Amino acid sequence: MGGEGVLSRARAAARPQLTGIVTGAMGLTLTVEGVSAAVGDLVEVRTGPQPLLAEVVAVQRDRLTCMPLGDLSGVRSGARVRATGMPLQVPVGEALLGRVLDGLGRPMDGGPPLGSSIRYVDLTSQTPNALTRARVSRQLATGVRALDTLVPVGRGQRLGIFAGSGVGKSTLMSQITRGTDADVRVIGLIGERGREVREFLEEDLGPEGMANTVVVVATSDEPPLVRLKAAFVATRIAEGFRDQGRDVLLMMDSITRTAMAQREVGLSAGEPPATRGYPPSVFAMMPKLLEKAGTSTTGSITGLYTVLVEGDDHNEPIADTARSILDGHVVLTRKLATAGHFPAIDVLESISRVATTIVPSPQMTDAREVRRMMAALRDVRELIEIGAYQSGSDPLVDRARRLVPQIDAFLRQAVDDPTSTPEAFARLHAIATTT
Repeated sequence: MGGEGVLSRARAAARPQLTGIVTGAMGLTLTVEGVSAAVGDLVEVRTGPQPLLAEVVAVQRDRLTCMPLGDLSGVRSGARVRATGMPLQVPVGEALLGRVLDGLGRPMDGGPPLGSSIRYVDLTSQTPNALTRARVSRQLATGVRALDTLVPVGRGQRLGIFAGSGVGKSTLMSQITRGTDADVRVIGLIGERGREVREFLEEDLGPEGMANTVVVVATSDEPPLVRLKAAFVATRIAEGFRDQGRDVLLMMDSITRTAMAQREVGLSAGEPPATRGYPPSVFAMMPKLLEKAGTSTTGSITGLYTVLVEGDDHNEPIADTARSILDGHVVLTRKLATAGHFPAIDVLESISRVATTIVPSPQMTDAREVRRMMAALRDVRELIEIGAYQSGSDPLVDRARRLVPQIDAFLRQAVDDPTSTPEAFARLHAIATTT
């Protein structure tokens, strides 16, 4: 345990032990009187042998509004409440590699205790200053040909994966986990179905994928505050590795369910609903979470965040806000998925805002050429389908039609078939230079 955690606990133990009582419980909140605490601090509610932890989310003159980090069953009016004097503590360190944690950072995989090599830090952390961040200048390999060549990812970049339900977001995440050259992977599964978690761990990741990976899980049945905290716990663990000078790949599925959890928390705390029922705190939370990823003076966190677009509407509030904050976006389309094209990446609708910085000019020329051919073919696809296009009308379209089998073979890729970045660019060059 680090000195910072020991000092926090010593200060908390030295404070006078003042207790209050529960005066009300409604919906997702508790009302507490007789105890003083700051917003973000934890309090313990005595409901039985094990106290119920709750976080202070709002403060009034003589009472606190708290949200439980567990089930409210058994809580009654008059239950004793004790302030812990500190916020949630999160484990960081090498011993977390290969482990599965719950939304509060506690092991849930049945493995051994974390041990003395783990140190605990406050969940809240300082976002790196904009002027101390190193520029994104190196590419991070993902093992996915379509990404590495046409939508390249930089070390320290934050990229959104936008898609509707059931088009392969989780599969793409597992493919990237297996093929990346990042030092450490941290995966946050927020609001996932309980059935899918074990499938993802055993089939998509497997023992090889788990070796240098930390997984944080908060399923959809967890209290909203736990789901919200899980996103920050995963980010805080990634920050711990970044502070050691490591290149970390942080993947979160999904930022949409994190926003939904914040919506439940905000509405229960009394916030007014704003855009499509989302209170203002949702749009304040998203940049706080997303800006924590990126480069620092020591290491980097490359953030990949899936965005579940409702009804395939890419302009709904959460998707629109995420797109404005992130450094690029990858669009997965249902049309490609239903055609059996995996990964279902629509490269013409996807963009990386650091591509020209991290990819050498010759490779960028090849990428632009392939994009030109794909765009030209897309513009006349309807004419081709009805037989109205005449060969020879556009040399670029004619060339693209000849190369369609090669382009499709390049963009399609099996989950267990990672491709190195040099090999991917060599194959792209062969396509771009074929006449």
